[in-house]
Amino acid sequence: MVTKEEVIDFMKETAYKPMTYNELEKQFGIDSAQDFKDFLKLLNELENEGLILRTRNDRYGVPERMNLLRGKLQAHAKGFGFLIPDDRDHPDVYINAHDMGTAMNGDIILVRISSKGQAGGRMEGEVVRVVSRSNTQIVGTFQALEEYAFVIPDDKRVVRDIFIPKGSFNGAMDGHKVVAKIVNYPEGRAAAEGEVVEILGHKNDPGVDILSIIRKHGLPEAFSDAVMEEASKAPDVIHPDELKGRRDLRDKRIVTIDGEDAKDLDDAVNVERLANGNYVLGVHIADVSYYVREGSELDQEAYNRGCSVYLVDRVIPMLPHRLSNGICSLNPRVDRLTMSCEMEFDSDANVVRHDIFTSVIKTSERMTYKNVRLLLTGEAEPETVEKYAYLMDEFRLMEELAMKLRGKRMRRGAIDFDFMESKILVDEEGKPTDIVKRDRTIAEMIIEEFMLAANETVAEHFHWLKVPFLYRVHEDPDAEKLQHFMEFITNFGYVVRGKGNSVHPRALQSLLEEIRGTKEETVISTVMLRSMKKAMYDSQSLGHYGLAAEFYSHFTSPIRRYPDLIIHRVIREVLENGGLLSDQRHEYLASRMDDIAKQSSDRERVAVDAERETEALKKAEFMLDKVGEEFEGLISSVTSFGMFVELDNTVEGLIRLSDLTDDYYHFHEAQHALIGERTSKIYRLGDEVQVRVARVNMDERTIDFEMVHMKPRQQKVSLVDALDAVRRNKRGGRGERERSAAGGRAGRGERTGKRGGASAGGRAGSAARSGRSGGSTSGGGRGKGPAAARTRALEATRSGEGAAGTRSAAGAGTGGARGGTGAGPGGGPKKRRKRVAKR
Repeated sequence: MVTKEEVIDFMKETAYKPMTYNELEKQFGIDSAQDFKDFLKLLNELENEGLILRTRNDRYGVPERMNLLRGKLQAHAKGFGFLIPDDRDHPDVYINAHDMGTAMNGDIILVRISSKGQAGGRMEGEVVRVVSRSNTQIVGTFQALEEYAFVIPDDKRVVRDIFIPKGSFNGAMDGHKVVAKIVNYPEGRAAAEGEVVEILGHKNDPGVDILSIIRKHGLPEAFSDAVMEEASKAPDVIHPDELKGRRDLRDKRIVTIDGEDAKDLDDAVNVERLANGNYVLGVHIADVSYYVREGSELDQEAYNRGCSVYLVDRVIPMLPHRLSNGICSLNPRVDRLTMSCEMEFDSDANVVRHDIFTSVIKTSERMTYKNVRLLLTGEAEPETVEKYAYLMDEFRLMEELAMKLRGKRMRRGAIDFDFMESKILVDEEGKPTDIVKRDRTIAEMIIEEFMLAANETVAEHFHWLKVPFLYRVHEDPDAEKLQHFMEFITNFGYVVRGKGNSVHPRALQSLLEEIRGTKEETVISTVMLRSMKKAMYDSQSLGHYGLAAEFYSHFTSPIRRYPDLIIHRVIREVLENGGLLSDQRHEYLASRMDDIAKQSSDRERVAVDAERETEALKKAEFMLDKVGEEFEGLISSVTSFGMFVELDNTVEGLIRLSDLTDDYYHFHEAQHALIGERTSKIYRLGDEVQVRVARVNMDERTIDFEMVHMKPRQQKVSLVDALDAVRRNKRGGRGERERSAAGGRAGRGERTGKRGGASAGGRAGSAARSGRSGGSTSGGGRGKGPAAARTRALEATRSGEGAAGTRSAAGAGTGGARGGTGAGPGGGPKKRRKRVAKR
């Protein structure tokens, strides 16, 4: 039987020329009628997936040999987009808004490369085919007109509203949050057409905001009946027969250390000191793969979900609570089945022996980070000290080993970003009541170091066994981004040394240590992080740059991450078969790993996006009643349309260029700074500023700040105009009218500033895909010459003026039409929508 991989590899050969199916049949030696039928079916599947193409002459070939590229579309709120190629080594391809065709954000597409920039400049292309649709449903706000309506998408990357004919309202009313199924995709200037399939409630009803985000990202809320039925068969207790072949560790002092509100306890630890002075660390992980068997309903559901999602007010688990909070949770003083990794370390924290095996444990205590921290720092209450006195020696030994592991990791060059994290507290109705900082204490560090050690040990062990496996990889930074970072830090007098285009992570960690406690620590750490690539899952062990680890995997959280579950399944199979896999089983698992790695990486990104969006939503809601209040903050990002300021409670807001009224500011990308035209005043990443909350836009989930004590701009006046004004004032003339005119100009700037908020997604897209221009001026700036005129026109578009068919650079767009369908509440956009409807 011919496989997909064999067909694709054959067509990728340099000597291959497009063949007909008859020629391919002969090439692969297909004889029987059934094999021929299966082969045609295979070709059709590959064609439907966009992995191969059929020409007008019915000849087959791969897209890249036909000047085409396959990948995922990453759309931008302004209408353009980027192709993220399947081939990770291929650069992204820019797609103009007019070349998008019917493609929407997230679609798998084929793009024809139309131009290639000189000297490494960006590639440009046009969409020639949508292979598969990502958006079949859109979540948004229902806006009813007389005979039709529009759904205004919550996702600003969907740049056109969805047209809803009257017969497809299905009970929706103006202001409702709805889910609309797309019936016809956008074509040319025509909007997409849809029908309402679910009404979530009015946009101001409690809970509808989070529910909209859940629907937008396609997160599953409930488990199917088949999954729940399978989960219900899981036992409540361990049967003695299940202990056969397992190492019994129930006599050891093993504890869990988690957050106070954690319910799915999937890791436990213990540390002992040997007679030779070495340490023995045991990391014991819930044996979820014992209960979630390959191919079961539970397994398929876990694969589809990929991971648990932790939103502000709820958790969407990967597995039903019957498993995650029940038999798989390592609750105290009950028998639990586990997968253990036992490591012996010498005095320098080197692994001198390790063992991986199935086991049974009974944890002694369910500890919290807070209690462990208080016990180790001597701040615990007497009752707490008395209760856990029998464990104190173990806790001190854990601290001792964890600090040695950490020291070794830092010496080898692991990069340790210490950014502040926060937790949003909400009441029963989901309203935010407070934002508290999450401290990274010695207790968190103990668990972090122990989990890292186990993940590395397991990854290296199975890499050398050469069995199919999943690894957590973090590739080296992009050379161009790294070069920009190196140039940036020279502004502060720092230098990072490297060979060629590569820099060892140790050099970057040395820089972080050098800047610790300085004013520029935050700014340099932030820019360094943005120069890094994202970690992901892969079937090959490619190393982890950020951890300076040659081998790394995710072994320690199978309750909430599917890759960990897969790793456990492989480990069990290898252990049960004497360290080997049959050839057939090896081949099957190897064929599945790439798909599982991609699915898990994709689902992880969806989870992170949803979590960040709910946090932005609740932070905006938290600041609603604080408009007018003043706060201290740090500049966390500088862009061509303003700067973002982060407060001490991690809330972030935008100060628009139009609200910087004391001067006209130019954006300097290389320095991450805004520089005043007249005063040469500089606003740079990491600067401390005092801001006032100016606006909160709940629809856009954004916050606008303004500078405290900001003086109005001084107008440029010629000498002739000044003398003329003096003469008019002497006559008791029109000085008041001149002041009114100046006020009118300021008013226009204020109205521009009020047009929508800056979205986190818009900002992230701008940071990731920023242009290479040397600088831009603030809105209404008075630079000289045609270049300045173009800049002012561009800034007007960014702030929402004349932005037909686009959204503002800050992700606003409430003042402009979306792709001709209109978005604003005024008469202009509605008239435009009527014209579209008539067409």
